[in-house]
Amino acid sequence: MSDLTTNIETLNGHLARFRTGGILNLINGESRPAASGATFETSSPVDESVICSVAKCSADDIGAAAQAAKSAFPAWRDTPALERKKILHRIADLIVERAEEIALCECWDTGQALRFMSKAALRGAENFRFFADKATSARDGQQLQSPTLMNVTTRVPIGPVGVITPWNTPFMLSTWKIAPALAAGCTVVHKPAEFSPLTARILAEIAHEAGLPPGVWNLVNGFGEEAGKALTEHPDIKTIAFVGESKTGSMIMKQGADTLKRVHFELGGKNPVVVFDDADLDRALDAAIFMIYSLNGERCTSSSRLLVQESIAKEFEAKLIERVNNIKVGHPLDPTTEVGPLIHKVHFDKVTSYFETAKQDGASIAAGGTRVGDQGWFVRPTLFTNATNDMTIAQEEIFGPVLTSIRFKDEDEALSLANDTQYGLTGYVWTNDITRALRFTNQLEAGMIWVNSENVRHLPTPFGGVKSSGIGRDGGDWSFEFYMEQKHIGFALGHHKIPRLGA
Repeated sequence: MSDLTTNIETLNGHLARFRTGGILNLINGESRPAASGATFETSSPVDESVICSVAKCSADDIGAAAQAAKSAFPAWRDTPALERKKILHRIADLIVERAEEIALCECWDTGQALRFMSKAALRGAENFRFFADKATSARDGQQLQSPTLMNVTTRVPIGPVGVITPWNTPFMLSTWKIAPALAAGCTVVHKPAEFSPLTARILAEIAHEAGLPPGVWNLVNGFGEEAGKALTEHPDIKTIAFVGESKTGSMIMKQGADTLKRVHFELGGKNPVVVFDDADLDRALDAAIFMIYSLNGERCTSSSRLLVQESIAKEFEAKLIERVNNIKVGHPLDPTTEVGPLIHKVHFDKVTSYFETAKQDGASIAAGGTRVGDQGWFVRPTLFTNATNDMTIAQEEIFGPVLTSIRFKDEDEALSLANDTQYGLTGYVWTNDITRALRFTNQLEAGMIWVNSENVRHLPTPFGGVKSSGIGRDGGDWSFEFYMEQKHIGFALGHHKIPRLGA
């Protein structure tokens, strides 16, 4: 991995074209400004400098993109699966070729540390390869015979889909949503978060260079209250796949109600990492730190609540404080940086507001709780101790490098605390008692649970949450269940008796 100076020089080379021409929409295979000519500026959280201008879409632009996706759908739906597979693999190849550009742009746009983003492009390529290989079986069904009929099921792509992605790890999450949609035979209108538009543009360019027909993948930029609303309300868009806040998910569901939109939501979390006294404490410590402080804490699956058994809590928290204070905060393009700046001033203000909230509620700030420097949106990794589960810091999703530690007496109390939240995305359980692990995970209210492990994503498994953490599942065949409709055809096996009316 190159040093900071080299990385900045390389980044500037990649950004030159954006600084000159800005980021345009990509509709029906053509780069277009917003119909109104409106733009907004995207800035780097590192030093608040303007990166470039971005087309600001209105309902007119969304309508043009939706029409392009609708027009392109029949041909893409009917494209042989082997051809779709070939194009998706070509997209993956081109992602790998431009991996450095993608990583550097993502770091500068979002503030994520290069040590994590250097692999983001490769994960995105893996997503495309995985779903490319599944394209040939996406429409497979079942043969269900009855006494009089041979019943056959199949799946067909649902139509044009809307994909709205967030500003945290935007490249990887875009590939995670769009790759299965294309493999299924759907066309796409993609609206990335306004805070992080760079790599969405690069990805859409790659798709067209790979041979994707015009109109199959349309990129529109803008703000949720205008462009996002127009997309979720548009009658030609059959589904909305959204990653973001639970409150926004609720709003999207309301906006899509009149057109009976199918929705897939990956929303917020307040995920517990439960550490029992019989666990491998060193590994549990490593995992708990990684899952809250990596990616700047801006991840839905972060282990933001540490539930630690009383008998080991003092020693565990002491080691935790030492480690948290040693985490390196710095420039995201520095290969040694572990935590970079938060995405934007708006988010920085939200995260840092919880420092005062913690004090008012009676918790202690055992580490961090301060800004780093006076330029950019850097915050010191933070640990709250002496907390209880009814505190605001234990109930609300902070979405930053902030961990709340809560002590418990026994298994029953741990389970009660873990489930006492509106969210249910992930849970992490650390114990060497297999029967306890089985009992606990069976009753833990979460869509995904890891035992004696951090979050290790396996693409064929279902990804998603319960309660306010989402609707639906990504991964493997579950992605196709969302982007496709089930169809049943019954073939009569002979001349069975048909009731005769009016004979």
